[in-house]
Amino acid sequence: MVHSVRSLDTDVLILTASNFVYSLFGLNICTNLALPEISLVQVVPGSPLNQKNLLFEIPTVEIHLAMKPEDLDQIPSLDEELWYATEDRDQMGTAALRIWKTSDRRFLRLEYFDGTRFWLDIQGRQIWSTWPDNLTLEDTSTYLLGPVLGLLLRLRGVTCLHASAVSFGDFAVAFIGSEGAGKSTTAAALAQQGCAIVTDDVVALAETDGVFYVHPAYPYLCLWPESVASIYGSADVLPRFSPAYDKRCLSLARQGLSFEARTLPLKAIYILEERRSDPAPGIEPLADQSALLALVANTFATNVLDSAMRAEEFKTLGRLVPRIRIRKVFPHRDVGRLPDLCRAIREDVEGPNDELPDRLDTTRAE
Repeated sequence: MVHSVRSLDTDVLILTASNFVYSLFGLNICTNLALPEISLVQVVPGSPLNQKNLLFEIPTVEIHLAMKPEDLDQIPSLDEELWYATEDRDQMGTAALRIWKTSDRRFLRLEYFDGTRFWLDIQGRQIWSTWPDNLTLEDTSTYLLGPVLGLLLRLRGVTCLHASAVSFGDFAVAFIGSEGAGKSTTAAALAQQGCAIVTDDVVALAETDGVFYVHPAYPYLCLWPESVASIYGSADVLPRFSPAYDKRCLSLARQGLSFEARTLPLKAIYILEERRSDPAPGIEPLADQSALLALVANTFATNVLDSAMRAEEFKTLGRLVPRIRIRKVFPHRDVGRLPDLCRAIREDVEGPNDELPDRLDTTRAE
């Protein structure tokens, strides 16, 4: 078991003999409990994940599971203001997610409809979480490894797309689209054809020397039962994350699929549009202005950004658009034609390059 400490003056991780450390989204994530399904990205002394990244600093984030911030005992609930609430409601009219900000602007408190709670410090350096007795760490992790870490990345100033990404050789390719458009399904189908999964749900972007990169996340995909059925023939092939969560866990290791642990330059983004009949699947080019608007509409946690953060996001995406390939993709209505969609995407990705950035090696030791 590996323990970690963090300097009070820096975000640099020092491995000692403590708890659990994972490499996720370009961060070193330190936790007091082992997180399910991500042992493949656990950082241990001597592993490639513990080597210095030549292009990016690797900040450290501490996650305290089954704990809340001690400081909050001094802050009554009246000293919080409701910052955000989802429009989705349960049968009792409770918002699926509500976010409060403490009056001293030090913490955000997230509360899900099932009673799971998270606290984030406003600098995006620490997370605390508690959950009801009828739920488990597996339930909590479905929030933590997706929307909660996505929000933390935004607090740290990282531009994130609501997307999935796979690798084609030494480049990353991302898929964006509306809810249910098939982002994770397309990534899973491409994984079946030999592509490695880079990330699911959240694509964290990093920019250096005019090149945009995608940080890897965790070695599994979250799939709805109908998506599993479209790929494997039956939803029962894959297990649920937990009894309380209907999505299935596609563990890459258990299915003999590949995970991409490198930070890779982003080559292309495909926007999954509405499904069509023949001659779908089809791929169409997109003007820069339309591409920018599509990216803005598919960034992660946009509802909780202030005006300054939104302005910076817009500038970042404005620099991204002319540097990569962005296409609209129209899948076929028949889910059985998913292999045809993958073939069309592969042919487009592997087609003539438009002066795209060369890959830089981000994994060598110092």
